Parts: sequence; structure tokens; C-alpha cells
Amino acid sequence: MAKKNYVIDTSVFLSDADCIFRFHNNDIFIPLKVLEEIDKHKKRQDSVGLQARRFIRHLDTFRTKGSLNGGIRIQKGKGIIKVCKGSDLLPESLDPAVPDHVILSSALLVQKEWDKRRTIMVSRDINMRVIADSIGLGAESYETEKVVADAHKLYSGFEQVVVDDQLIDQFYNDEEVILPLDLARQQKIRLYPNQFLMLVSSSNQKKTALCRFDSHTNPVKKVKDFNNDLQWGVYPRNKEQSFAFDLLFDDEIPLVSLIGKAGSGKTLIAIAAAMEQVLAFPSQNIDSARYKKIVVSRPVQPLGKDIGFLPGSMHEKMLPWLMPIQDNMQFILGNDRTMLKAYLETGEIEIEALTYIRGRSISNAFIIIDEAQNLTAHEVKTIITRVGENTKVVLTGDIEQIDNIYTNETSNGLAYAVEKFKSKKLSGHVTFQKGERSKIATLASKIL
Repeated sequence: MAKKNYVIDTSVFLSDADCIFRFHNNDIFIPLKVLEEIDKHKKRQDSVGLQARRFIRHLDTFRTKGSLNGGIRIQKGKGIIKVCKGSDLLPESLDPAVPDHVILSSALLVQKEWDKRRTIMVSRDINMRVIADSIGLGAESYETEKVVADAHKLYSGFEQVVVDDQLIDQFYNDEEVILPLDLARQQKIRLYPNQFLMLVSSSNQKKTALCRFDSHTNPVKKVKDFNNDLQWGVYPRNKEQSFAFDLLFDDEIPLVSLIGKAGSGKTLIAIAAAMEQVLAFPSQNIDSARYKKIVVSRPVQPLGKDIGFLPGSMHEKMLPWLMPIQDNMQFILGNDRTMLKAYLETGEIEIEALTYIRGRSISNAFIIIDEAQNLTAHEVKTIITRVGENTKVVLTGDIEQIDNIYTNETSNGLAYAVEKFKSKKLSGHVTFQKGERSKIATLASKIL
């Protein structure tokens, strides 16, 4: 295969600082303007800042082996890495003061000096790839690690299994029902711990039963009905919400992920379950004293800035980002702002900035991370590794609404957690299918 020259854009390094080791035996060129842009991000306290600092350390290590200006061998079996300057080769219609155009001018210079090789501009910026192609440069995107090939193939936490009619009768008669591995293989499906199943009769498709799978050697479990024990007035309206409550009230499952479109109730259900287990009176089936506090947070990704840029205390800085969670809490509390304020003051409800969660060990808490689709895999790992004894983490989000430009539907932290933990008994996942906010909200999510 012919050797190529890859000119790498800033957006690539800010999503994966280790990308320089992933281009096989091809040469990598880094425009000086990219180094300048990387420097502007190195002090950020999020995954982008982490990647910027990691990339700078990589270059500093290479620098000890030779000259970045002359080119340095990356490692055995790899190409060289070299820093290149801008040029005056841009078409007149492109403004040379625009940073992206300066980077493209560097790529044009590489293409001119290495005319026997193909030069490819690598960027995660769609428009930059379009411009590169328009001025005669090869252009490719860069994808970080995908946990699934397609977003539609993401683990849903639900499966239909066709069984003999008598098995469903046994299930409703409270007899043990075990689903052998051969049954799953015959139907070409794979079952995971804490996956919810709809058992469908082979002789009557309308005869069904809902249950939770454990293993091929243990009986399936009934989905628990908590309606008589719920004190805050939030009840499941569909089977997915019932599935979610079954996981959220299970002390043996410390990690729960909930994915669903806007209005599906994922955040409301998570908050309601947290309040039932922290702020309610003891009941027969719910241990309301298991957790000492509710910790809520969500990424501040939409502005791409650290919360330190906002005025006030950390609580005041986080409030604009946590308004959706606060709205849900006030809805559950009957719009009682005084009660919510009291819970915040006593520490029973705690607002935490993801930016500063590193280094903490959070015990005896019910943690809710909303909009988790805007997190990277590294950030999700940081959150989950903060979990101490007797703590549950709930990740909620919609992988179709991603504001983080450095991740996508198949590589975001929420999808990463769902796929990596699906085979583990300590986790459970539910994908919400139906909107429950209002008829117009549900219709809008379908047709707009």
C-alpha cells in the first residue's frame, strides 16, 4: 500500500491525543497553527483539556528524540511526525486570517512538496473537509473508538423471547421459569443479566409475560410493582418506566443507564426514585434510609467552558445547567420552592460540578448524571470510579441529542457505558420508547 501524508487538524487531537499512533506507516504533519490552537485549550478542566495536555506531552517526548521541524520517527513500524508551516498557496477567495484556512495552507504546502504521495487533510470539522476537497486536497474524518457500528444497534435492555405456552402459565403461577442457553441460540438472540424480556407464547402471540433475566441457570424474576409504596406521586405510565423503577429500587444494581427521547420521563423517573429512597418515610418494599443524599449533575458542554467563567458560588454556577432537574424536582414537590431550598441547605440534595468530581469518593449517595450523552468515555469512567460504598449511579440521556462536538452517537460516554456494562450483573439498562410529557411533545419528537 502506497505511503500517505496525513495533515491533522486541531479537532482530531482534542478528541484523541493518541491518534498519532493510529496512522500505521504513514507520515503525520502538524501545522504550527494547530499547536497554537491546542495551547488555548490546555487549561480546560474537561476531557478536551485533558487531551490537549496529553498531546503536548507526546510532542515533548518526541522532541527529546530529534527535531520536530525535521521529522521524528514515531516508533518502529510507524511513519514520521513533523511540524509544518503555513503557506501562501490558498486561493484568493479564502481569508488567510481564518485559522482553519491557515491549516489548509499548510496541507497545500505538504501536497506541493510531496507531489508523489497523496496528501490527506484529517478533520472532524465537516465544513473544513468540504473546503479541503474543494481546493484539491484529499479529506477524511476521524472517528474515535466506536462501541457499536450503528446507533440503532446499541443495547436496548429489552428482548422478546418465544416460549412454550405452559412456561407462561408457570410464570404466572409463581413457579420457577428458567430459559436455557439452547433456547436463546435457537432464536439467534443473546440474553444479558438484568435484561427485561417479554415472553411470548408460541401458540398465542397475545399471551405474554414481562420479566427480568438473570442467567441461563437461574429463574427469571418478576418486574416488581412499587405503586402502593410510592409516596411522591410519580408512577410508571408504561412498561419501560416500570422496568426503570425495578432497576432503580434494586439495591444489588449500583449502575443504571436510561436512554430515551425528550419527554420519555427518564430524568423524572430517576429523580422520583432517588427521592423515594432518600426523602420519603419508610415503607414495606422501599428502603427510604438506604442513601443519605441525592447528588445531581450534568455536563456544562454546550458553551464549551469551565463553570468558573460563571459568577457566584459553585451552587449558583451550576443552577442554570441544572434547571431541567430542578424543574422535575419542583414538579414532584408540587412547585414548593421552599422545600427544595431546605433540602439543598441540609445537604440531602447536593449539586455537584462534574468538573471537580475527580478525587472524590462519594458514599451513601444516589447520584444522577443527566445529559450523559455529552460526556466522553473518559469522563464517564471518572464518574463511575468515584463511587464509594452503598452508592448508586444513574446515567440518563438521549444519544440523538449530542452537543459535544468531540463525540457522536456511537462513541459518547453514555453509549460506552451501556455497551461495556451490559454483560455485568452490577448494571442494568432501559431504553425508553414512548413520550409521556404531553401529546404535543410526543408528536413533535416524531414529526420534526
